[in-house]
Amino acid sequence: MAKMRTVDAAVAILVKEGAIEAFGLPGAAINPFYSAMRANGGIRHTLARHVEGASHMADGYSRAADGNIGICIGTSGPAGTDMITGLYASWADSIPMLCITGQAPVAKLHKEDFQAVDIESIAKPVTKMAMTILEPGQVPGAFQKAFQLMRSGRPGPVLLDLPFDVQMAEIEFDIDAYEPLPVEKPRASAVQLGKALDMLLASERPLIVAGGGIINAGASEKLVELAEILNVPVIPTLMGWGVIPDDHKLMAGMVGLQTSHRYGNATFLESDFVIGIGNRWANRHTGGLDLYTQGRKFVHIDIEPTQIGRVFAPDLGIASDAGAALEGLVELAKERKAAGQLPDYTAWADAAQEKKGKLQRKTHFDNVPIKPQRVYEEMNRAFGKDTTYVTTIGLSQIAGAQMLHVFGARRWINAGQAGPLGWTAPAALGVVRGKPGETVVALSGDYDFQFMIEELAVGAQFNLPYIHVVVNNSYLGLIRQSQRGFKMEQNVSLAFENINSPETAGYGVDHVRVAEGLGCKAIRVQNPDDLGAAFEKARALTEEFQVPVVVEVILEKITNISMGTELDNVTEFEELAEKGEDAPTAVVSLLD
Repeated sequence: MAKMRTVDAAVAILVKEGAIEAFGLPGAAINPFYSAMRANGGIRHTLARHVEGASHMADGYSRAADGNIGICIGTSGPAGTDMITGLYASWADSIPMLCITGQAPVAKLHKEDFQAVDIESIAKPVTKMAMTILEPGQVPGAFQKAFQLMRSGRPGPVLLDLPFDVQMAEIEFDIDAYEPLPVEKPRASAVQLGKALDMLLASERPLIVAGGGIINAGASEKLVELAEILNVPVIPTLMGWGVIPDDHKLMAGMVGLQTSHRYGNATFLESDFVIGIGNRWANRHTGGLDLYTQGRKFVHIDIEPTQIGRVFAPDLGIASDAGAALEGLVELAKERKAAGQLPDYTAWADAAQEKKGKLQRKTHFDNVPIKPQRVYEEMNRAFGKDTTYVTTIGLSQIAGAQMLHVFGARRWINAGQAGPLGWTAPAALGVVRGKPGETVVALSGDYDFQFMIEELAVGAQFNLPYIHVVVNNSYLGLIRQSQRGFKMEQNVSLAFENINSPETAGYGVDHVRVAEGLGCKAIRVQNPDDLGAAFEKARALTEEFQVPVVVEVILEKITNISMGTELDNVTEFEELAEKGEDAPTAVVSLLD
């Protein structure tokens, strides 16, 4: 076998495992690892401006396509602590990501050495594995185990911490003798799936709740096939949005208190049976559990056994990879159909579709300043079915989920559970790395955009073109809305007015000048009738200059977006659609 530095062995393992996209910032304690990447040449490195940004880039890259594992690299001390938010976001949404940090030499870990922090202990709660590797001979095995864990069961991130002297140590290693460890995923038995299908077929108004686990399993086509065989409507979760195209006749809408459709909630409340596949029963989806569970039976299929019963006890729980479960259910459903044993759910499916054509929110407003609903209407017009949207949290994300349209898996990329402000821009850059040549459109409010605005420079430097729609009301709008009941606005200011930029007319940061100063292109829109032309120009600028293009839309300062406390108690603050011209880009024309 060949003798080499541990870092040379580690990089060779990364290449063999197929993890060849890295995002990070070098520093003294991780320089040996960088030298190994340079010598190997098989890993592309994108230099971030902030290590948290690098972690979100790696996260976005992992989410962009089946099988991707993004790598985030940083030095010792604050680089690792900067990664924690990124680790949390990927852990919360079951996303595989590998973070690698440098560390002080082993003999100095207890001496409060410069930038020596116990990152292993800090990262453990938000990783599947966090390890400071103290022995050089453990490096290959630690990386091998990391990849197995990231891919097995419920996916998630890993952090490996490499002391400087461990990086520099030499070991015997033969990459040709290295093999990835087997990936472990539970599979539902025929008996389990048969019982689940029996329960569904015994109901009159069944629904399939499709979660992000289906996307992780690459099983969206199987989900659609099952729904079509059974003729049963599908309710995607926010993380599962896109598993069935929005314009499919069995897509019944999303359910919840915020990121939901009126027709989705209405259909769910009429159901009597729900089979959840690869979902978590998140509280923004369920609302109060008494109402959510009342009058209906539940089957829950999830890859992680401890997720079953975590929120409420289902009538039947099955630990299984979503893809394996769907394969089995499709075969069983085909057999039942051939034997003439499937009920006719046409009337139920048609009723869900009819609601889709009636219970819509108005999007066509001509107000100046612009109402946010109009922005999403124009985005639906401007961007085709192949568009991938990237966003995180805020009124922009909530309204976008209510009004945008998604037509395929991994075309809605959202930090769903953690929702960290600042995630969107760096994650979008990672998505562009994972979807070269495709249309990527990010959506941010002004505060999300400002949190990590420096990462736009990365897109300019490395020619990572995408369109970033910034809906600017110069407000922490979601927090303002949630504070309405506390009468806090007179005491806690959530708005930002920049006295040194009077040309922004009280709308805070001049995003156009900042974006251009970072090497990107930018357009400001103040009239709703100009949105279409602005999006068209933005597309042309991304193609010409191959950089991020910001479209800043000046919104009315205060807008309350539909949300509530229960599925049957969602407050609609704006007018509802009454005729087709009120919601002209709806996937189903409004039934007058």
